Amino acid sequence: MAAVKENSARPAGRTENKPREPEDYRVILLNDNYTTMDFVIEILIFIFRKSEGEARRIMLDVHRKGRGIVGLYPWDIACTKAEQVHAAAAENEFPLRCIVERA
Repeated sequence: MAAVKENSARPAGRTENKPREPEDYRVILLNDNYTTMDFVIEILIFIFRKSEGEARRIMLDVHRKGRGIVGLYPWDIACTKAEQVHAAAAENEFPLRCIVERA
């Protein structure tokens, strides 16, 4: 009988299943004519954990460009942050909106 050689290579046709990194999604605040700049800054600091300087920069993007990218997050975190923004805005009677889109 011939000796069987052990082969450490993968069998032909099989691929290695490596875990993939989760896709990132952008959370974007949208401008409106009623939400105050101070409220937007508060949202950015308390919900998104931005520094005051970064929050002010993003708020100015929202104000001047009509939208501002707040950050990149996995899908479930991005959706949770968007829900938190909408809940806080509604509680304070502001129409502030944010959207989540694929990065």
